[in-house]
Amino acid sequence: MDLESVYEIDLVAGFISGKGFRRVALQFPDELLKDSTRIVSALHEKLRLFNQLHTGSNGDAKDVRLYVMADTTYGNCCVDEVGASHVNTDCVIHYGHTCFSPTSTLPAFFVLGKASLNVPLCAQKLCEYTIKAGKPILVLYGLEYAHAITEIKASVGTQSCFKVEFCYADTMSPVITPSETFCSMNGQPKLSDGQCANSCTTEENNAPYRIGGLTWSLPVGHRIEDYLLFYVGSDDSAFANISMTYNTCEIVRYDATEDLLVNDFSQQKRILKRRYFLIEKAKDASIIGILVGTLGVAGYLHMIHQMKDLITRAGKKAYTFVMGRPNPAKLANFPECDVFIYVSCAQTALLDSKEFLAPVITPFEAMIAFGRGSEWTGAYVTEFRDLITSSPMEVKDQSEARFSFIEGGYVEDFEQQDVEEDVEDGVSALVNITEKALHVRDKATHSLMNGTAKSGAEYFAARSFHGLDIHTENNFPEPFLIGKSGRASGYKNETTE
Repeated sequence: MDLESVYEIDLVAGFISGKGFRRVALQFPDELLKDSTRIVSALHEKLRLFNQLHTGSNGDAKDVRLYVMADTTYGNCCVDEVGASHVNTDCVIHYGHTCFSPTSTLPAFFVLGKASLNVPLCAQKLCEYTIKAGKPILVLYGLEYAHAITEIKASVGTQSCFKVEFCYADTMSPVITPSETFCSMNGQPKLSDGQCANSCTTEENNAPYRIGGLTWSLPVGHRIEDYLLFYVGSDDSAFANISMTYNTCEIVRYDATEDLLVNDFSQQKRILKRRYFLIEKAKDASIIGILVGTLGVAGYLHMIHQMKDLITRAGKKAYTFVMGRPNPAKLANFPECDVFIYVSCAQTALLDSKEFLAPVITPFEAMIAFGRGSEWTGAYVTEFRDLITSSPMEVKDQSEARFSFIEGGYVEDFEQQDVEEDVEDGVSALVNITEKALHVRDKATHSLMNGTAKSGAEYFAARSFHGLDIHTENNFPEPFLIGKSGRASGYKNETTE
């Protein structure tokens, strides 16, 4: 495919020209930066032609400025509104893999790309597998293969599996504006054609499903668990999001690069087990850090405030951190935090924290961990916008003991003040909760911190660390050691020039 077709030069130029934008940010992932200069040249040329067509003059579209953005603040899949605001742009053109998270302030146009796909072989394997499955089929796909779905439908129609019920997901509109954000947050996504791309009609459908830029509807009386999910694409964050969200469904994936089917997803089951373990570990936490993983996805501030309210009502202490992409070295600077809550888009929320000093959980997992009486039924929610509520989180009584699977016995959480007493004793209640939450359990031999405090500022000011204990007055003979001995500032028998 040529560059203009892959990167939708005509559509992008038409969007910029039609909306009258004058300062446009072009956001590229690292793997597409090599094509950025050619895309900018092609867009300038196309905008010049549009300007000449509409005005009748030989304009060169010099008044439209294009800015190339790379090295995004957070995930490449989200629109980097922070980076775009540095040059005061009117909109963002997002290239490559995306999560279709709605923006907060800037309109965005998504260019999904067109990955190569062996359509006849894909359709053949789809039919061969579905005949054996004996279930209705829901075809999902990576957004880079959206261009080939029409051909797949036509090819499947000529196969011998025409008796099987097929439902094909549709892609959302490539244009997202902040005004549409509220519609999306209320569970009403914008469809490009208003219905599922199959025989299902809008009149007979329930509310549409949506995930990662895909939308579809099922006939009345049908459940998602009744369908076999056939996914066309790579084993990436988009597929992980689908497999975690619909973990009760039978899933098979067609790997377009290797031209083979994959139906062994034992790794996803192990991930679910680990996420449940992290929930149980978070229940015993007293100090929680809220990691801001996005500054552009609509509703992130609401979710941060909701998490703070949930943590406070559970009698725990919360701190908010804004640090870009988290890594073990960054979070190790805050060893007092027992667990971190990562507020980010659905496709970056499942952060693998095996190498981190403290576990990192999602807002959905935090609601289960800190909401007394909450149980995990197996359903999993990665999209934090589906968890946003307008009313305060309800936390049940914490006074009675709770069984901790990590401690192996019953533990008592911090005492809660009655809601009616908050007006009179709000300050004292906050001080008591803070003091208890900031109390460091230094009885453990592996603890590196000592000290207690009644406020966060006092805690950080009085925090101290201790290293190895060197007993200089020990009369016992020293053991025989191979290597240097002494202090790091000057080892014994160390010569200096």
